[in-house]
Amino acid sequence: MKKRILILGSTGSIGTQALEVAATHSDKLQVVGLAAHSSSGTLNTQAQQFGLDDSACCLTARDGMDALISLIEATQPDIVLNALVGSAGLRATVTTLQAGLTLALANKESLIVGGELVTELATQNQMLPVDSEHSAIFQCLQSGNSAALKAIWLTASGGPFRGKTREQLADVRAADALAHPTWSMGPKITVDSATLMNKGLEVIEAHHLFGTSYDDITVLLQPRSLIHSMVEFVDGSTIGHLGIADMRVPIQYAFSYPERWPAVADLSVDYRELAGLELGAPDTDTFGCLRLAFQAGRSGGTAPCILNAANEVAVAAFLKDQIVFLDIEACVANALDHFASKILPLESIEQVEELDAQVRSFVDSIV
Repeated sequence: MKKRILILGSTGSIGTQALEVAATHSDKLQVVGLAAHSSSGTLNTQAQQFGLDDSACCLTARDGMDALISLIEATQPDIVLNALVGSAGLRATVTTLQAGLTLALANKESLIVGGELVTELATQNQMLPVDSEHSAIFQCLQSGNSAALKAIWLTASGGPFRGKTREQLADVRAADALAHPTWSMGPKITVDSATLMNKGLEVIEAHHLFGTSYDDITVLLQPRSLIHSMVEFVDGSTIGHLGIADMRVPIQYAFSYPERWPAVADLSVDYRELAGLELGAPDTDTFGCLRLAFQAGRSGGTAPCILNAANEVAVAAFLKDQIVFLDIEACVANALDHFASKILPLESIEQVEELDAQVRSFVDSIV
């Protein structure tokens, strides 16, 4: 029997690659619904390709989030791939988990903002990570139980500005930051990778997904993006996930789990030709967003919500050339200071949505 999949964010980088996986494995997967923000032309083309009518598609910019939630309920999927961008994906994550459906999670902001409100809804293996690093950790953990886990080594390429000083980054504009050395991604996540905020968000995500202390999560620079992360066990063994930098691998694993299917293309690596992996530590003095993310994660509660909302507004402004590269970090730091009194335990989705709106308004005002 085919697995029925609903793809939220179908016109973005993750969504389009997910549809490629679905087309390759059409004997195992059936696309039953698609949702996108505003790319109506691309959405229509995708719908025609997979034989879907208007009732199985949603354009959130036109129909709103309520229509997207209704789409989850109406299409009756086995798996929902949440590849929406930003905290807008939180309600879709909550609805999916509450409905008892399998969630393939590419929207890391759901966990950043929702934290334990999200993890408490998920049963074992109901929430399958799609981020390459978290998929790697999830796969590595198949070789040992979580009780034996000692540490997570979360790898990062370092982005296009690895090795630069703050002085060299002072006048960086969007066009420079969008040239990622190894991954092909959407503009927001590409900028986040350049500031290392993406890795900071992934640290918070890993904390929630795997129940690991922040003290036991270490960011490891690996510029060639061949090691996608590693887990260290209490017996001294370290298990790593290696492979070519291709998001179709973790997307497909989320669809195929617990099985493994043939790759959509030749993704093999000739490890005999590797001269070295060039491992190192990130420079958190130059790339302060990573430091701020650890700070917010350790503070817990609503602090990651503040961090995420401020970053989303700042990155949007940066992409419009309204601010320069280092201003992103400054906006986030200002927001965390300004809303320090509102760092409280998480109580409800409504609480974080209200705070999210307040932070966005504040950062808009300082931009």
